[in-house]
Amino acid sequence: MNTPWLISLHGGHSGEFCDHAEGTLESVLSAAADAGFALYGVSEHAPRSAENLVYPEESAQGWTTDTLAEKFAAYGPEVRRLQDLFAGRLTVLRGFETEAAPSTWPAEMEALREKHDFDFIVGSVHHVNDIAIDWNLEMLELAADSCGGLEALALRYYDLVAEVVQTLEPEVVGHLDLIRKLAGPLGPVDTLPIRERVSQVLELVAETDGILDLNVSPVRRGHGPPYCAPWILAAARRLGIPFCFGDDSHGPDDVGAGIAEGRRYLLDHGIDSITTPDLRGGRRVISLR
Repeated sequence: MNTPWLISLHGGHSGEFCDHAEGTLESVLSAAADAGFALYGVSEHAPRSAENLVYPEESAQGWTTDTLAEKFAAYGPEVRRLQDLFAGRLTVLRGFETEAAPSTWPAEMEALREKHDFDFIVGSVHHVNDIAIDWNLEMLELAADSCGGLEALALRYYDLVAEVVQTLEPEVVGHLDLIRKLAGPLGPVDTLPIRERVSQVLELVAETDGILDLNVSPVRRGHGPPYCAPWILAAARRLGIPFCFGDDSHGPDDVGAGIAEGRRYLLDHGIDSITTPDLRGGRRVISLR
């Protein structure tokens, strides 16, 4: 029996296509079906096209940008096959998550969407000045140094998120305040200038009819409350911006982890529904009650 609000629009990473995930994509979707998901959006990472954006762990395995491109080229047909395979048991939306923002990325992302006819995009930013901001504390410190400090890094990060929203108009805006993941030892990332910049981003999300990812991976990973933080929830609610869950799964064991907590988190902050795209290009609003 499917649970109507048991939906994830951000996740489905698997060991087939992501070096730091586990299992097959089919095993991830089997776990979602067995857990009673009503809909599961698969959003594998888009390939990074610059060699300096290949992660050290990927390089250690001999991966290159060509490897990333080849794996993503295989992902497109596989997720379509699985969408058909699970039809009638689990509604699967086919998508991808933006990963980095080199100068060529807008055209690259549009080309990926057109080539594979994806159902949706999760618009995320993981790099500032070509340095990953969510990989480890050392890289976050390098990114902060490259910007002139943590606050400047956060402001630049949100500028890039704004660029993603304006340029791609993604259906889902991924883990909006990801910048806070590792920032605790370095200082606050919710200062007044940062909050003002976030307000500008949220206005763009509202203008482009975006859905915010209530990403519950921090619950699983011990990084605090879900993305978005309560102050962002309140600001988004004032603008009428909807949310949907993302379990950010990286293998079958992660599927659904934290979503029940995410439901309670939204309800506790006065948000009683989620919104999701559907296979017909429309949207559905689902009650959390």
